[in-house]
Amino acid sequence: MAWLRLFSRTLKSQIKSSSSPNQNPNLRALPFSTSFLITKTPDKFKKKRKKPESARTKPVQHESTKIPNLESIVSRDARFRFLIRSKEFISKQPERILRLDDAGKLYRELGFPRGRKVTRFIPKHPLIFQTYRHSDGKIWLGFTEFMEDLLDEERGLMDSIELDRVNRVRKLLMMTKDKRILLSKIHHTRLIFGIPEDFRDRVAKYPEYFRVVTGKDGNRVLELVNWDTNHAVSELERQFMVDEDKAKRAFKFPVKHGKELELEEMDARKLNQLNTFPLVSPYSDGWKFDVWTLEAEKYRVGIVHEFLNLTLEKRASIHHIVEFKDEFSLTRQTYQMLKKQPMTFYLAGTEMNWTVFLKDCYNANGVLISKDPQVLFNEKLYKYADMQQMDQS
Repeated sequence: MAWLRLFSRTLKSQIKSSSSPNQNPNLRALPFSTSFLITKTPDKFKKKRKKPESARTKPVQHESTKIPNLESIVSRDARFRFLIRSKEFISKQPERILRLDDAGKLYRELGFPRGRKVTRFIPKHPLIFQTYRHSDGKIWLGFTEFMEDLLDEERGLMDSIELDRVNRVRKLLMMTKDKRILLSKIHHTRLIFGIPEDFRDRVAKYPEYFRVVTGKDGNRVLELVNWDTNHAVSELERQFMVDEDKAKRAFKFPVKHGKELELEEMDARKLNQLNTFPLVSPYSDGWKFDVWTLEAEKYRVGIVHEFLNLTLEKRASIHHIVEFKDEFSLTRQTYQMLKKQPMTFYLAGTEMNWTVFLKDCYNANGVLISKDPQVLFNEKLYKYADMQQMDQS
């Protein structure tokens, strides 16, 4: 009997050890399952990490330094992009009409976002655009009779100020390194200078100013024929003659000097004043300076300043400026160069798509102080474009 009890005790211990070999004897078994308990933090309670701002979305100006009235002008440009581009594109079409099916594919030419329907933008400007069904059964897009009258008015305006536009192009050519610009570049930027669509044909009327030649790549190039000393005076130089102190305060080019000079505050101020004004004339051979010298930077600042003065609204986007990068000997540091001169330039928009303004040309309300006839016409066009029907009064 003793051996039977020993066998039974051994068998029980083996069964117990095989059923729970890793069981902790100090833990008692729970009477319920814990599988329903949440072991991970739900996504809605997790702290979301902010995506780092890219140059595409990061504003140029901090909220504390923004000038809302100038920023609103950039927003206005975006709002009327469809109007301006469609006006330019349709004006060049036969009979000034465009089949609606074709218009829906020309998002870049007509200025509406890719993936959107063009029919979403046409009704926003009922006094400007209209659609109608042609005898071929297709729907076509064109201008209203009212808009046709406005276009005729604009054409007459272009004829009356043609000489002014010719002189603007002459000054542009005089600022360039080789005194020549591709006609295609002038055409691409014509709107900011108020240059007519058919300017490439009009230059033939002024052989004493221009010569059209064919470049090595087969493109047509506009060359300067005669240098005019009277036109080789920048707006900055005129301002300097009128108010020298104001002109000196407009730009700062401080000289970096070592501590070993031990300059007193007054001496340091005098040293920096030597490097504020005058700038190097944009009509000089400043492109010959070593690219990273102080004189070269003064030259490039003067180039951009004069370039903006030649525009209708005293402002230009990065795309307009880059168009003439080679002709004006500008560098990739143009953005940083302009940011260092906040007394004169104001940069709006984002770091990748910025617009630069000449601050002195705008009043406190963000309105141009002196308006070109083309600017007045554009403002009238914008007013009618925002109206849903003609004012009966």
